[in-house]
Amino acid sequence: MSLSPSLERIRIPGQPSRTHRLRSRINTDALVLLAVLGCQLMVVVDATIVNVALPDIQRSLGFSTSSLSWVLNAYTLTFGGLLLLGARLGDILGRRGTFLGGLSLFVAASMFGGFATDTSMLLVARAFQGVGAALAAPAALALLMTRFPEGHQRTRALALFTAVSIGGFSLGLVLGGALVQWLDWRWVFFVNVPIGAVVIVAGLLSLPRTTAQPGAFDLQGALYSTAGIGAIVYGLVNAAEHGWSSSVTIVALIIGFAFLIGFVYTESRAPQPITPLRLFASVSRSSAHLGRLVMVAGFMGIMFFLTQYLQEVLHYGPLETGVAYLPMTVATFAASQVTARILVGRFTTRALLITAFSVAAAGLFWLTTLDAQTPYLALLGPFVLIGAGGGTAFLSLTTAALRGVHPDDAGAASGLVNTAQQLGGTVGLAIMVAVFGAATRGLSPSTTTFAHGMTVTVLAAAILLTVGAVLMAITQGERRTPTPAPAAPVQ
Repeated sequence: MSLSPSLERIRIPGQPSRTHRLRSRINTDALVLLAVLGCQLMVVVDATIVNVALPDIQRSLGFSTSSLSWVLNAYTLTFGGLLLLGARLGDILGRRGTFLGGLSLFVAASMFGGFATDTSMLLVARAFQGVGAALAAPAALALLMTRFPEGHQRTRALALFTAVSIGGFSLGLVLGGALVQWLDWRWVFFVNVPIGAVVIVAGLLSLPRTTAQPGAFDLQGALYSTAGIGAIVYGLVNAAEHGWSSSVTIVALIIGFAFLIGFVYTESRAPQPITPLRLFASVSRSSAHLGRLVMVAGFMGIMFFLTQYLQEVLHYGPLETGVAYLPMTVATFAASQVTARILVGRFTTRALLITAFSVAAAGLFWLTTLDAQTPYLALLGPFVLIGAGGGTAFLSLTTAALRGVHPDDAGAASGLVNTAQQLGGTVGLAIMVAVFGAATRGLSPSTTTFAHGMTVTVLAAAILLTVGAVLMAITQGERRTPTPAPAAPVQ
């Protein structure tokens, strides 16, 4: 008589069952995703939620028209300038501690900003928000990389990361509009406190402890990268406000590129570089960073004017404007999930990226038909195409940018992804503002003039994404994303 059925029901005391271990793993993975996606959502939402509140902030604290832009620029400069430094700090000092420390600083600065009583207090808060984001964002993506092995698990996680990254733009507009309309502008900062607390608790419960790497920190590389990227971001911000011919713009860009040249030279000789140049050894990986910059430049540059079009031409309020973007957000989420679940593994990264850039460009070309009388329903088709192309592109670009990266370099690689995205948004805004200015120069201000400038600007963005499709065709290899069996996470 067989005893196996009875023996199978016997379990050694204190030894968890296979089902319990699986359930525990699933719950831990969910908490890791909650921490990583929550952090990314806060960083992305912050870019738009404050935008909506700017008029109320100006009236409340007495900002001048020229100084008001620094409510955005103070965050952009510190975030963009410190990204590479923050990424390498996570690799060297430990990603869990860097993530939790950066997120705590972001939350504390948000509370400080909500209580601001004058312009200086708010600008300091915004600068420290940028510092916190520069520490937390690359560490979050690196933790996601090391938790989920390369292949199917990572692709599914990155699909959610992509959806949150893009969907956060619309959510920021909706949430910002609701908070300003129903409560007060200070709540665009206070809202980060309860959300951040939940994310920090999830991180404390789920994120693995990481040990510091031995060796000296690359101080010279950190200085050059921070100064170089910070100067370039400042130059681009100034270009959007004062034009490309401004002496400040030209000097800042020259200084920035000079520091970056020195940075590359330093990194080639440093024993522990802040950004190992081996991360650029792969052509497809390097082109993924450039492709992200191009895609974000087209996206963010045009969103700036689309938001004004919805409010100034169609006379939507802040909350209605955010809701108007929801079809694009839904298309982005759906495309990222379909790509992760169905397309990846069946098609090459090159094919997916060519298609994604082309679909998004087609949506922008379609959008060039708008004028001052265009109803909102006519925008739905272009919005869906732009969102679908973006959802597919950002997932594929992130996968390509992180493919084959050694776990020790995960933070630095994640920092490059975030830097390309940050620079892309700043570059795109500067370019599109210049195009819009050239298209409307000499014309009397009116909704017709704005619609004309908007059309020319959208055309420029469409051409930019078309160039991106050609770039992907030339530089991306014929490689499918592998879908191996699940493996234990790298700690």
